[in-house]
Amino acid sequence: LPEVLNTGRFFSLQREPGRCPENPQETILTLLIIVARFEFTRTLFPAFQIDFIQTHRNRDAVFLTGCKLPVVQGSLEGHGAYFPVQNAHFPLLRPQHRHEKEIGRFVVDFIGNADRLVSFVAEADCDFAFRELGSIRHGEDQGRRFLRNSHAAGFTFSDRRHETGRIGDFCRICGTCRLYNGSINSNESAPVHIGHGVICDDFIISSGSHVDDGAMLTRCFVGQACQLGHNYSASDSLFFSNCQGENGEACAIFAGPYTVTHHKSTLLIAGMFSFMNAGSGSNQSNHMYKLGPIHQGTLERGAKTTSDSYILWPARVGAFSLVMGRHVNHADTSNLPFSYLIEQQNTTYLVPGVNLRSVGTIRDAQKWPKRDKRTDPNRLDYINYNLLSPYTIQKMFKGRSILKELKRVSGETSEIYFYQSAKIKNSSLNSGIRYYEIAIHKFLGNSIIKRLEGINFKDNEEIRRRLKPDTEIGVGEWVDIAGLIAPKSEVEKLIDGIESGEINRLKSMNACFAAMHDNYYTYEWTWAYHKIQEFYGLNPETITAKDIIAIVRAWREAVVGLDRMVYDDARKEFSLSSMTGFGADGSRDEMKLDFGQVRGDFESNPFVTAVLKHIDDKTALGEELINRIGQLA
Repeated sequence: LPEVLNTGRFFSLQREPGRCPENPQETILTLLIIVARFEFTRTLFPAFQIDFIQTHRNRDAVFLTGCKLPVVQGSLEGHGAYFPVQNAHFPLLRPQHRHEKEIGRFVVDFIGNADRLVSFVAEADCDFAFRELGSIRHGEDQGRRFLRNSHAAGFTFSDRRHETGRIGDFCRICGTCRLYNGSINSNESAPVHIGHGVICDDFIISSGSHVDDGAMLTRCFVGQACQLGHNYSASDSLFFSNCQGENGEACAIFAGPYTVTHHKSTLLIAGMFSFMNAGSGSNQSNHMYKLGPIHQGTLERGAKTTSDSYILWPARVGAFSLVMGRHVNHADTSNLPFSYLIEQQNTTYLVPGVNLRSVGTIRDAQKWPKRDKRTDPNRLDYINYNLLSPYTIQKMFKGRSILKELKRVSGETSEIYFYQSAKIKNSSLNSGIRYYEIAIHKFLGNSIIKRLEGINFKDNEEIRRRLKPDTEIGVGEWVDIAGLIAPKSEVEKLIDGIESGEINRLKSMNACFAAMHDNYYTYEWTWAYHKIQEFYGLNPETITAKDIIAIVRAWREAVVGLDRMVYDDARKEFSLSSMTGFGADGSRDEMKLDFGQVRGDFESNPFVTAVLKHIDDKTALGEELINRIGQLA
């Protein structure tokens, strides 16, 4: 590969005044990502949907399109690419374990077939990408933008042709220190605000985002409706829909939707995150002072870190898990989701599945869709908010098998079990098996009830016909692509289509993601249908109403039992110990009175009443189905 593909010189090359690209290799860095074959040994490494790719025309202004960005691997190797508009789940078709032969093969293929490269961009509006000067469209005089006391290099008021930029409609820039070489994709429906003291170099900011209060961004992409401020500092990083960053620092991270960090002492580095909340003082290390900052890690969707937590990369934390303390043993808990990782005397203790009963987990799942601040009618990220999905349930199946195997090999009376450099206590292992089984009962029961709702069946054969899936798509492994949950087979199909040239339009690629998202519940049922035999020992081809009733009763017990656990967990927030700190004079009566005025009564708490209502609703739903098919049993 030419030198430009293997070094960090791409940005500097693009800034040389009057310089035109010498060969196609320099301007198809994005295609290195798009066409490289993906190895599905781990969760999909996400990337982005795009509106255009820069082609190798004789132009100087590039507006950051096609630039190489060292996400996750720091400054050693670029994993991401810049585009004027992009979303979180165009799969980064490049494996976590990079295969240079595959990459090189497809690079050569595209270099030797220029028409194929052009076909990818023929449909796009590349006008502003190839302007010889930066621009503020329509101009200030039409009142579509507000620009005051700011310095923006490379826009209409810059004479230097190698400084490039673009500001979209209805953007507000006020008191900004510096904007250099970037694009602000503002529009009337979702205006962008760039505020006081902001410094941005080599950047893209998507619609509806706010960057304010001294934030500093270097080589960063900011997705839709993000909020970065209070002196937040980020370099070589990607932030997608509804991310929030304040006070702290990010270096070479992939921040999927709803990644949130608010604290000064928090550093996120060389990691992949989504639906993540970083506690104060949370940080990671990607450097062991040997071969450089070459390590990376992943916190799968919904993972959290507590105050003063620390992870030594490489490591992988399972979905919806909680990290407490300092962890230096490189554990991989991806097949044990909803767990606690607790450090005691430099040892990682794993508590599998316990987060399923946490009121915080349920609250998170409810708040994310309510906190979607995107107002742009063109929402770039397809986000699935489901807590239980084929993606998480498949991991629970694996986790249940892992825990049972540990119990078999080490013996039922062992006090401590060892897994992935972590210790699991006997009580935690047995509870973990139980928690996972409860969640599996809940998910499969939900799927069956939804499939059979609203139909009066005449016989068992009619039930079997209704249970039969509408498609075979959905069988096998599922993946989470930074918010989009989909069958791995569909993502592989998309990749194969790109490689073969069958899919050669951006609209076609975007349509594939839309189809995966829109057909989620159809594919989900296919997956659940094939898991019935594995979990319940029932053949779906011979299942009867009696079997369905038994499943529904197990589902009802699981749902009510889990809700009761959440209810009890919520009650802890109203315990006497939680009242400590209330009451001006410290007396117990004053403390209770003050607590009640501020927090209210437990039974009238909105979340608590919602849990109780959920128990009643689910109980009634199960009874309705049992009564509807009971005569067939």
